[in-house]
Amino acid sequence: MVGAALITGECHLQVSAATQKNPISRLWIALKKDPLFSIVLIFMLIFVFLAIILPLLSMIGASISEKGLPLFVSYLSSPVYQTIILNTLVMGALVGLVGTIVGFLFAFVQVKLNVPFKRFMHIIALIPVISPPFAVATATIVLFGRNGSISRGIFGVRYDIYGLDGLTLVMSLSFFTIAYLNLAGMMRALDPALDEAATNLGASKWRIFRTVTLPMLVPGLASSFLLLFVEAVADLGNPLVLGGNYEVLATRIYVTVIGLYDTTGAAVLSFILLVPSLTVFLVQRYWVGRASVVSVTGKPSGTPQTIDHPLVRWPLFAIVMGMCLLIVLIYGTIIHGAFVQVPGVRYDFTLDHFDFVINGIGAQAMRDTTFLSVIATPVAGLFGMIIAYLVVRKTFRGRNLLDFGTMLGIAVPGTIIGIGYVLTFNSPMTLNLPFLGEITVLPQIAGGRAFLGGALAIVIVYVVRSMPAALRTGTAALSQIDPSIEEASISLGADNAMTFRRITLPLIRPAFLAGLIYAFARSMTTISAVVFLTTPNTKIMTQQILNEVENGRYGNAFAYCVILIAIVMVAIGVMYLAIGSTTGAERNLRGGGL
Repeated sequence: MVGAALITGECHLQVSAATQKNPISRLWIALKKDPLFSIVLIFMLIFVFLAIILPLLSMIGASISEKGLPLFVSYLSSPVYQTIILNTLVMGALVGLVGTIVGFLFAFVQVKLNVPFKRFMHIIALIPVISPPFAVATATIVLFGRNGSISRGIFGVRYDIYGLDGLTLVMSLSFFTIAYLNLAGMMRALDPALDEAATNLGASKWRIFRTVTLPMLVPGLASSFLLLFVEAVADLGNPLVLGGNYEVLATRIYVTVIGLYDTTGAAVLSFILLVPSLTVFLVQRYWVGRASVVSVTGKPSGTPQTIDHPLVRWPLFAIVMGMCLLIVLIYGTIIHGAFVQVPGVRYDFTLDHFDFVINGIGAQAMRDTTFLSVIATPVAGLFGMIIAYLVVRKTFRGRNLLDFGTMLGIAVPGTIIGIGYVLTFNSPMTLNLPFLGEITVLPQIAGGRAFLGGALAIVIVYVVRSMPAALRTGTAALSQIDPSIEEASISLGADNAMTFRRITLPLIRPAFLAGLIYAFARSMTTISAVVFLTTPNTKIMTQQILNEVENGRYGNAFAYCVILIAIVMVAIGVMYLAIGSTTGAERNLRGGGL
């Protein structure tokens, strides 16, 4: 009996070992144990692979193909392309540095100084998030260009704003919000007891800032710089509008595809652009993962100290308020320019620009862009929350790879994603939708070659570009929720789906709302990722704005921008009304009343 039992146990162990080595058996066991979790996980893995990884691999494959490899030698040995690569790196570094400094100043004044108009400064700092990427560039040309209403009209200076200096100014103002939100959150999270302890030991305010506050903000400063660097080198709209003779890789890729129809050459340039972008992203990810600056071991204690010294408070307040007024001036120019005959030249009131947008070709662009963004927004928000839940709450092999693959949607420049989609998917297809008519999904272009574009591709790209923000906000929110709440729900008989829908999702509602707002704003204002995917049957507002700017019709471009910003603000208000309020059940959950 004992021998038989031992033999049976040994056989069982052998079968178990064989099962563990067999991935199909492991998958089958997982499906039987938790079918919903397994199905959702498999779906998310397939989506991330097809929508992000596969286009990226296609771009890399085309760049190292037999036709692409000689282009590497040609481009990297050419003085012209060497200059373009250097221009890209210099621009990224300058925008990262200036944008981080501006964001730090806004955050420092907001958190550490006792000054008026903080709410005003906070709202102004958020405005660039909901505007098209080149709206600021176009308004800056009208104000400070060669015939600018301020540079030429007031000071009589024919200033050439096209080039690196103009790009640094415009892109720093467009992207500094990232650094501001990042650093303001870190400053608020610092334990005031540290400042109090340093003060009790006789340290001055300057010494406390230099030896206590600043070292704790170093990870945030480095992270903000790296994120802004990636945003700058990936940006397409501003260099197209304001670059002039200062050419960067993103604009060269655009010209290579749109002007030369050379997808292989564009893939090679995309690979070159991918190297610094992905390197910086990996460094930033490694830095954030490794850097650990612990300032609290429990609930922060003490009263936050503010700096009241007049020689510090009022000069910094004046600097930040001056930047706020500059942003107000720029966006005021956008609004004003939409209602005058020729912005910066003729100031007669007119509604012709809005008539052109609303009753002309802009009507389809508004309809298509809004419709596709409305579709992509809840998908991106929900997918981001689901992946965050899988990464934080579940344990499985490849969890970090799923997180990393999702984050590539924002780490990889939009132009590279667009090129990847062009190279990956090439089957023509059209859809006949109610109220919208026929929309091209995978259109056929001249020469018999298929070219991915239109509705489906644009929606997928919107989702891919917006999921990372929802993932990060969801991950941060879930990390603050005690898992025992969900465990209690499951112990009472609820399955994982009901627990996620009834318990987890209400608790992370603010993060979900933030993900939705970001997804809609990003979808409405993006250009680089979809510029190669638009077709005559599917029009995007940012593409139309770019066309108007390139043709010098700034009034029409400003009218587009005003309408786009209005749509985004209305949508944000609707989302706040729909899901932003906190229900009594959620308050009970947060208060432990489960």
